[in-house]
Amino acid sequence: MSLLFTPYQLGPITLRNRTIRSAAFENMCPGNVPSQALIDYHVSVARGGVGMTTVAYCSVDRSGVSFDGQLYVHDGARAGLCQLTEAVHAEGAKVSIQLGHCGNMTHSYTCGGHTPVGASTGFNLYSPTFVRGLKADEIREIVQHFGRAVDFCRECGFDCVEIHAGHGYLISQFLSPYTNRRRDNYGGSMENRMRFMDEVLDTVMEHAGNDMAVLVKTNMFDGFRRGLKEEECLQVARRIASHGVHGIVLSAGFVSKAPMVILGGAMPLRTMAHYMDTRKFWWLKAGLAVAGRAMIPTVPYKELYFLEPARRFRASLDIPLVYVGGIQSRENCETVLNEGFELIQMAHVLVHDPAFVNHMREAGEGAICRSACGRSNYCVARMYTLDMKCHVCVQNLPPDLQKEIDQAEKANREGRS
Repeated sequence: MSLLFTPYQLGPITLRNRTIRSAAFENMCPGNVPSQALIDYHVSVARGGVGMTTVAYCSVDRSGVSFDGQLYVHDGARAGLCQLTEAVHAEGAKVSIQLGHCGNMTHSYTCGGHTPVGASTGFNLYSPTFVRGLKADEIREIVQHFGRAVDFCRECGFDCVEIHAGHGYLISQFLSPYTNRRRDNYGGSMENRMRFMDEVLDTVMEHAGNDMAVLVKTNMFDGFRRGLKEEECLQVARRIASHGVHGIVLSAGFVSKAPMVILGGAMPLRTMAHYMDTRKFWWLKAGLAVAGRAMIPTVPYKELYFLEPARRFRASLDIPLVYVGGIQSRENCETVLNEGFELIQMAHVLVHDPAFVNHMREAGEGAICRSACGRSNYCVARMYTLDMKCHVCVQNLPPDLQKEIDQAEKANREGRS
């Protein structure tokens, strides 16, 4: 019998089925507070059948905000988040929120007027911006902010927190030798580079207590030459498990070096530039025009694109694992569950169709149920400026953008076949 629609006990909470809406950035928080659009979207996904939906991304403090449309922990966001969790619960789903700190992937005008901070001092070409390495007392302060954030999320009604330790965000910046060039107890050896993560997870688990579930998103590989390789990431995952977290979300990629490893396929550069505010992102828009494909290289898309490395992590870890990456059909879901993964995360298909989980249930076991999402990554490209939205929901789409979408979807279909 299929596990897909059976309940699952995730630490102290019970999910009604094995599906989770993954923490894909929505850009629906103007002024860093939840909008009605954010609430409506997560309610639609809950009504559409998921076991749990994840709000993304919430920084533990102001310095970790990378976009104006992101949340951070402050009282101004409390009322909207309480409204969101209450509405999601009314639809029968649990609700999680991704907590993290973006580190060097921001600008002074976005993160509160301060120089962006990271594991080490340097220059982030992706932003681009100068970055200041965190002092030891500042590291301890951010660790405490993670604990405070867990308490804040509990007060807002969340059932679960997902700690972001991958994709080149701050915890990942400490883990990777590419971004961590420190000479103190937080740099050098792998043991030292895991120290910040250890301190964060100790604090998170203390504050989570016995009533909040804790997931951690981590990389299986960084996806570029000087980043973490699979064996090192497996060492990190084992350390995460040792903290008693309730599950690990297996991902890969590094936003500032290998972004399409995370997503699969090509970034629609014409679409990204079309929506981008030239006054705020002139540097990125100019870079895309000159060397866009070199900046954001394509990674050939295939369904279940993380399954092969995830199998090796499954064989080596004795902890609940959440699979994410290239879920397009009920058949994909069944394959993942049959491989021994406890839970499934998906995002693209739930942007295209928030009721996809219900559609899989209605189709029945063994029936063909495939999302019509063509994985053009249009929804990702527009999030640099606008809110998350599928191209099928946009009226009067410019012909050149539609052509780019059609070309990307054709390439993905040919790759799948």
